[in-house]
Amino acid sequence: MKIGSVKSIIALVLIALFCGNLSAQNLLKIRKIEVSGNSKTKEEIILRELNFKLKDSLSATDIEKYIEKSKQNLINTNLFLTVNILYNSSDQFIDVYIALKERWYLVVLPEVLLADRSFNEWWYERNRDLTRLTYGINAKHFNLSGNNDQLKAKIMGGFIPYFELSYAKPYIDKRKRIGIRTGVFYSTQRTMAYRTWNDKLDFFVSEKRMRERKGAIFELRLRNALYHFHAINLGYTNTTLADTITRLNPNYFETNTNNQEVFSFTYDYRFDQRDNRQYPLKGRLLYTQLSNFYVKGGYNQTNIFGLYSLFQPLKKSLFWESSARVKFSNPKKQYYPLISGLGYSNNLVRGYELYVIDGQHYGLWKNTLKYELLKKEFNLKKFIKLSQFSTLPLAIYPNAYFDIGYIKNYYPIYSNSKLSNKLLKGGGFGLDIVTWYNSNVKMYYSINQMGERKFFFGISRDI
Repeated sequence: MKIGSVKSIIALVLIALFCGNLSAQNLLKIRKIEVSGNSKTKEEIILRELNFKLKDSLSATDIEKYIEKSKQNLINTNLFLTVNILYNSSDQFIDVYIALKERWYLVVLPEVLLADRSFNEWWYERNRDLTRLTYGINAKHFNLSGNNDQLKAKIMGGFIPYFELSYAKPYIDKRKRIGIRTGVFYSTQRTMAYRTWNDKLDFFVSEKRMRERKGAIFELRLRNALYHFHAINLGYTNTTLADTITRLNPNYFETNTNNQEVFSFTYDYRFDQRDNRQYPLKGRLLYTQLSNFYVKGGYNQTNIFGLYSLFQPLKKSLFWESSARVKFSNPKKQYYPLISGLGYSNNLVRGYELYVIDGQHYGLWKNTLKYELLKKEFNLKKFIKLSQFSTLPLAIYPNAYFDIGYIKNYYPIYSNSKLSNKLLKGGGFGLDIVTWYNSNVKMYYSINQMGERKFFFGISRDI
């Protein structure tokens, strides 16, 4: 071998060793993780949410990224009002300090709910009828044993007497991957929606009991990675109707019976990288669901649902949100209680809040541009001594939005639908106010393609 070649090889080896030493020097080993402020929450629940663990080696250039992701994960547990993560680094080691401020976990409140789909339907369609209120006690413990386990009990009277008891524990195994949720419920109704007509719910008013429902659920959950969530849900529901309802709508159960027993199986998968699950500004969400409903007597229905949402900061204080949803179901002819089209929860084209559009399949695309007008925390210690309420977070986001959707209905004659089987468009301007415990107040003015213009209002909260 030539002397020149030997020198070249030696030079390459020295360069490789030098680069390796530089790389090693840039890696810092986590020597200590210290947690404070968790008087109720167990430390292992907190450590489970971190993107790193004790004795891990992190690149010096990536430390801030790991810290920020871990902070977002802890915020999304909904166990803490504030999360601060600090660190000290030396030539070889890094010490991490996590300072937390816990929420108020036990909430027992009188609760008043509207029996309708939303405040807007009650305000515009039901003439603000106060007899359509459901009221009672809603008790929740969000961290019963310090393991992020939740116990909920609800006892309601009024328009829809209702009882519910449930318990959920995120982890039952040593590796903290497998969790469970179980619950039971019972409700009765006198006045009830017995069909959809002209894309609106049609109610039968009565002082006698028209419907009784009872059931139970059991859910097995798997979190095999920080952002991957799986769930298998088994459910049972028994519904009994008065003869009047089946006469008014023979398609309600599609059979000559007043009773229906439904056994359900649902598999959910969620990939969730949102910075805040209650009001995200950055990240993405993928959610899929496969469900099957077996009605005693031989009827089977299968639903497939998918959602993908992207939350993107555009520049300072300006954010873009886009969400696409699709649903497919089989068979074409479905029992009325199992039809789920557009108009419930957030599955709607904004501008069509007052409509319920039945159908077997749908597609929905929602887009929102929002501006962060204000984001600040106010210290209320002079007025409120409880630490869980002594800080008032307040954020205000003016926004503009545009949605399009389409729903396929194979039997529009059953609901005299005028809005199914056509492209729907709607948009408008709004204002979101986010405050204590991720309470989110929405006020917005919508316009749809039929020229209808209305002001709408909504509120959601964690407690």
